[in-house]
This record gives sequence, structure tokens and C-alpha cells, in this order.
Amino acid sequence: MDASEFRKRGKEVIDAIADYYESLDQIPPMSTVKPGYLYKIMPHEAPEEPESFDDIQDDLQKKIMPGITHWQSGNFFGWFPSNSSFPAMIGDMYSTMFDVVGFNWICSPAVTELETVVMDWLGKLIGLDKRFLSIKEDGTEGEGGGVIQGSASEAHIVAMIAGREMVLERIKADGQVSDDEASSMCHKFVAYFSDQTHSSGQKAANIIGCRTRIIESDKDFRLSKRSLVAAIEEDKNAGLVPFFVCGTFGTTNTTAIDDLAGIADVAESERLWYHIDAAYAGAALTCPEFRPLAAGIERADSFNFNAHKWMLTNFDCSAMWVADSKHLVNALSIHREYLPRVKGDTSFVKDYRDWQAPLGRRFRALKLWYVMRMFGASGIRAHIRSHVKQAKWLEDKLIEDGRFEIMAPVVFGLVVFRIKPSAVCPYDDYEDVDPNVVNKANTDLVKAIQADNRVFLVGTKIKGNDVVRAAIGSTIGKQEHVENLLEVVLQLTSNVVNSI
Repeated sequence: MDASEFRKRGKEVIDAIADYYESLDQIPPMSTVKPGYLYKIMPHEAPEEPESFDDIQDDLQKKIMPGITHWQSGNFFGWFPSNSSFPAMIGDMYSTMFDVVGFNWICSPAVTELETVVMDWLGKLIGLDKRFLSIKEDGTEGEGGGVIQGSASEAHIVAMIAGREMVLERIKADGQVSDDEASSMCHKFVAYFSDQTHSSGQKAANIIGCRTRIIESDKDFRLSKRSLVAAIEEDKNAGLVPFFVCGTFGTTNTTAIDDLAGIADVAESERLWYHIDAAYAGAALTCPEFRPLAAGIERADSFNFNAHKWMLTNFDCSAMWVADSKHLVNALSIHREYLPRVKGDTSFVKDYRDWQAPLGRRFRALKLWYVMRMFGASGIRAHIRSHVKQAKWLEDKLIEDGRFEIMAPVVFGLVVFRIKPSAVCPYDDYEDVDPNVVNKANTDLVKAIQADNRVFLVGTKIKGNDVVRAAIGSTIGKQEHVENLLEVVLQLTSNVVNSI
């Protein structure tokens, strides 16, 4: 394919993408293929000779498309949104065009410097404390800064690595043990999470080889200061070394917000690395009215949210900030002669390879730059607020129906609900209804919705209850899509209840 053919075919692909987005409402949101479907209809070896673009495009429609679950559909209410937008796609196209492997400044100065600039833009947009910014008001380099990770899981890993480095350095500086003894203590290090923390926390602990302590959340699904203190004291008495704690701003199951300020108190007194995972709900901090809910983040050591979830920036673009980068860089920096360092003024010279697990990295800042410029802060806020409004509307309608109970406060775009016991057994003393019957009704409702396939959502379990989870946040989602969701839920709930 030469430039002339690329020009022609590229225009066709752009048209196909636009057509896809314009027709999404007519496509069932969930793929219904069976495992192994593609293996059965695809050749089992790569082609020896080149194939035509038209044949490949035909196979895309006939073979690949049936196996796609359409996350961008306005009828997708499954997991948290994976926002896409045309401005972000354009940024990604340019990133692919340059195809820079941006591990340090000299690779392409614009790759590093644009990331430094837009991460400071974004940090200010969500109201982060200035200690998290790369550049101070006087134009000099700060101790903190932002970096784009591939996912919140990667952010968890590097935060935990930085935390381990910080505590090891403290132990050695205190003269408690020798360098060799300190390094051998890592198996005693303990990271603290609640039972509502995302699974990426446990995965990060598995990767770096430390212990974890899962703490039961309170009645509001939050990690509390009191329970954290008790767990730490117990572990210290057992000869273990607390080193890391994660607080969550918007948990996956319920969008609960941990006691961020209380956790900060404990982290400071115990000298732990304090990471805040705001993967989904962090985007809401672009709206000033949500910032009081995040009191305490200014005291964290690291903070992360996924712009690719609810902020119109195609995957992958996970925004992470650290208040002091030295521990992260000390832990991950490895120098080689073929990776030259820049001397002199280094205010904008960041070797982001030292801020992440891999060496190479894509020019992801471009798509964030396009999104922030083409939507503007006002457009991003309008996007967030529209979904919160739709979620509140859905909550009101479900309560008004009378057969449902809301299982967690609706703060952002997530509505967690279930068919309540009185709807399952309206003529009995529903307080004595077998919980298994109620749980089955709710799991049956989720199955019915997925089989119906007009909308897509998933169920989850909180505090032993099977519940239904509707996450509102599609880029193209409108009020009419939420009304359609309600219609499906009400209709299929009647079918489930009548079949009991």
C-alpha cells in the first residue's frame, strides 16, 4: 500500500467509522458468538501471498464484527464507560503516524514536553494540589508531576514500587538494619486495601511480591480510618512492615468513596505510601461541585484516574500524578549509554521511562491534547453532568415503580439496584423471604436483560446481595437511551417476578 492507496483507503475507513457510530443504536450491544467461533471460520495459517484490502474489509464485517461487544453504544450500561471521541481518534492517528517510542526526552522532545504540559493542564482542571504539578508557577521544575500510564492497574504497580522504595530507604536511613537486611525484608511488607478496592491492587501486590491485608468495608462500603488503624496495629504486633495503603474515590461495585482524609491521617502517622485510585470517578472532579467529596487527596503520595473511562479519551490513557517523583525514579531508573541524558536546565526534560514499568511508550498525550482543546473544560463538564443527571432520573423512576430498592447512593453515573423482597413475595411476610430467592430473582433479571440484548448491563454482589448494576456514561448516550433501559428493566422484571 503506497501513499496514494493509503489516501484512498484511509478515507474509506474514516467513512466506515463514522457510519458505525451513526448506526450503533440499531446494533444489539452484546456479542452473542460462542467461544472458538473465530477459529472455526479463519484460516489456521497466515497468508503466504498478499490479500486485497477489499477482502480484508469484507472479513472485518462478516467475521470480526459479530464478535464485538459494542462498548460505545448508547445502550451499553455494562462496566464503567470506555469513552471514545472523534478528537481523541485524530490524536491517536497522529500518534500512529509519528510512531515514536518516547522513552526519553531526546527521542522526540515534543512527546515528553506535551505530556508534561497536558498533565499539568489536567491536574489543574480536576483541582489537584499544586504539589502534584510538574512545573511551578515560576516556571521551575517541581518535585511532583503527572505521567500517562496504560491503565489504572499499571499505576497501582508503579505506586506500590515507589512506596516500597520509600519505606526501604527510610528503614535504612533509620539505621535499623543493613542494606542487605532491608532488601530481604520485602516479604514482610504489607499493603492495605478494602474489600471494595479494585482487583488491580491485589494484582500489583502479586507482581511485586508483598503481602496484602484486605479490610472489611463499613456499612457505606468505605474503608474507614478506624478499621485501618486496627489492621495495622495487628500486623505490626506480628512483626510485619506496613508500607502502602490504597484509598478509592469511586469504587467499582458502588462508587463509594473511602475515608480519604482519615486514611491520610494514618498514612502520615505510620509513614505509608498513600495511593488514591479514582479510575472511574476522578473525571467528575472536572466539575467543582464534586471536589468536596474528595477532601484528603491533596495529602496523597499518588493519584490516578482513567481519562479513557469517562473523559472522552480513547483507551489507553490513564492519568497518574505523584507528589514527589524521587522514590519512583529511584526505583525504576536504569541507565545505559545508549540512553543519553540531557544536561543543563531540565525543567521539561523528564525520562518517562523511569515513571512506568516498560521502557517504550506511545505518544498518548496527543489524544488528550486534542480532547481538552476541542471539547474545552466546559464541554467535558457538560459530558459528566449529563450522565449524572440521567443516573438520578433512573434512580427516581426505579423508586417510583415500587418494586426496586437502590443499594448504594447514586453520586455519579452508576445506579446499583435490585428487585426487593416485597416484590418477589408480595403476599407473604417478605421480611422472612429466603434471601436466595431474592438473589435468584435478580440474577435472573440480569440474564434476561442480556438475553434480550436491547441493552447491556451486568450484575454484581455486595454484602451478600446479588444486585443489578447500570453504568451510564456512553459518549453518544442520551436521555432516550436511559429511558429505553428503564423500559427493558420494567418489562423483564415483570416476567421474572411472574415466573416465581
